[in-house]
Amino acid sequence: MHVLVIGGAGYIGSHVVTALIAAGNRVTVFDNLSSGLRINLQPGAAFVHGDIRRPDSLRAALAADVEAVVHLAAFKAAGESMERPEKYADNNIGGTIQILNAMTEAGVSRFIFSSSAAVYGEPEYLPIDEDHPQKPENFYGFTKLEIERLLGWYDTLKGVRFAALRYFNAAGYAPDESVVGLEQNPANLLPVIMDVARGVRRELQIFGDDYETRDGTGVRDYVHVSDLARGHVQALDYIDKNDASLAVNLGSESGLSVLEILSAARWITGREIPARTVGRRAGDPAELVATSAFARETLGWKAELSDVDSLVETSWKVYRRYL
Repeated sequence: MHVLVIGGAGYIGSHVVTALIAAGNRVTVFDNLSSGLRINLQPGAAFVHGDIRRPDSLRAALAADVEAVVHLAAFKAAGESMERPEKYADNNIGGTIQILNAMTEAGVSRFIFSSSAAVYGEPEYLPIDEDHPQKPENFYGFTKLEIERLLGWYDTLKGVRFAALRYFNAAGYAPDESVVGLEQNPANLLPVIMDVARGVRRELQIFGDDYETRDGTGVRDYVHVSDLARGHVQALDYIDKNDASLAVNLGSESGLSVLEILSAARWITGREIPARTVGRRAGDPAELVATSAFARETLGWKAELSDVDSLVETSWKVYRRYL
């Protein structure tokens, strides 16, 4: 199958490209390189430099016998989304509409969407399943939820079959080091810890140590990026075989605390990794953990590399290249 991976030069996107190629697919990467990196472009994949807000470039890319689209080209900084909603509305919502319209014009009807656990908002119960109320607490999460709603209509009206993959916290790197480009301006915990370990940042700030968790720090569901990438391949297979759409969680189902990841990182890197506790961030829940039972039932997917040692070890193998 010829798959167009939009955002395929990014951190998650480049891992998805690798998994698709390994599964025997022909892949074209479509990326404007605003946050994606040329170093992440995988051998065996074609590359088109384009922007999802430019319909002409999308039409040209889709005209090359594309049979499916994977969309990972969203802005994703939750804090920035609250300050610059117009940026997120234009790219995330407006850009996705351009993709869907170009797809329907070209007769492409398979679509894998990078959604987010941010569609759920503050957890009302744990673990979070796909039936959990959807009440985003930031504009980024709102854009993801609105796109999922749009996809439902394009399914009904235009026959676009989609999988909305609700990621939790992506982390780690491909064990074979096939992807070595570092995330640009990361705000997630593990990349920040890696930056402290390699001396780029002075210390890790721990936002609160008085939560009602096992060690007082926040607990999150971290899923290895290679596990996520495999989920995209399995979702595409599901759509191809069942001619049906779905929205599904991709999470590890086992939460890790800030201190647990920090402790593993200190042990694996052999570095001190200074850390300092500061006040809680507004809106941060104590714990966010998913159930991926539906992914197991429908896709045959489960997290295989998402233990703390694998997450840290695969990250450090890449980050220590940049010491």
